[in-house]
Amino acid sequence: MSRNLQTNEFSNPEENNALFLKRLFIYQKERFPLLGHGLLVAAFSFSAISYSRICRGAEGFVDEKIFGVGIFTTISLFFLVRIFDEFKDAEDDARYRKELAVPRGLISLAELRNIGIVLVVLQVTLNLLFVPRMLVIYGLILTYLLLMGKEFFVSAWLKNHQFWYVTTHMFIIPLIDVYASGLDWLLAGATPPVGLAFFFAVSYMNGIVLEIGRKIRVPQKETEGVDTYTSMLGINGAVLLWLLFLVVTLALSMLASVSAGYGDEVFFVLSGLFVICVLPAVLFLRSRTEPLSKMIEYASALWTIGMYLTLGAGPMISKLLI
Repeated sequence: MSRNLQTNEFSNPEENNALFLKRLFIYQKERFPLLGHGLLVAAFSFSAISYSRICRGAEGFVDEKIFGVGIFTTISLFFLVRIFDEFKDAEDDARYRKELAVPRGLISLAELRNIGIVLVVLQVTLNLLFVPRMLVIYGLILTYLLLMGKEFFVSAWLKNHQFWYVTTHMFIIPLIDVYASGLDWLLAGATPPVGLAFFFAVSYMNGIVLEIGRKIRVPQKETEGVDTYTSMLGINGAVLLWLLFLVVTLALSMLASVSAGYGDEVFFVLSGLFVICVLPAVLFLRSRTEPLSKMIEYASALWTIGMYLTLGAGPMISKLLI
């Protein structure tokens, strides 16, 4: 693969000159940890399929081949989102975030472009061979991803309107959710359950919770050229905004659980998870330390994983084990 070499004060010649596979391993470890992200997206996909089947009253789970193709497609789609972000943010990264993989020359944009092409070819091939009906939804996702890469052709405006930037880009998450759930209802030729609308809304809000949570920082950790919610809204404003979206997501998850016919135990689990995740934010408002700001980021991840496990994966596993 061709490389457009660039170096800066953060470059490591030994890493930059290593074989491609070693550099790719370092890249994924830093920018898209396959183990952590893979488990999260696998839970995301399993839960979407499970929730759809539970709402439809379908017995068992989808075929393992279908699930395997779905897992590969969803994980690689999120990896494509990361690659598109590298291109989209290249100029700002080169100026303000020189320690990242691309600016310091670990991997080039040309190499990432080629990886992206290979992934798309594999996605199309596997879907065409095993789940051809999914190609329509897949095509919609890829089209939206391409529009995101071009910032919907209003790049300057979006950069000056952070709210619209985040809300438009987060639609990629429920779109991938539509694909994952479609591995059930679409392939079964069934009408999508009404409850999926709440499940998709939960996915969308989870994305915003994660986005805000990872951009809450103490003043000494703010960086020039990096937009954070604390730099834009102040600590109180950023934390209260995060809490607001957490509350909205909780309400939507309750509606999703009602639509699936879940009992009171799910309400207790969701409420307990909410209390646990809120605690770091309350503590951070009282004691503004870096460890507590990181705890909000971890709480965002816990909230997201817990939400998917509670709404889809947990109930499905219980049914399969009975």
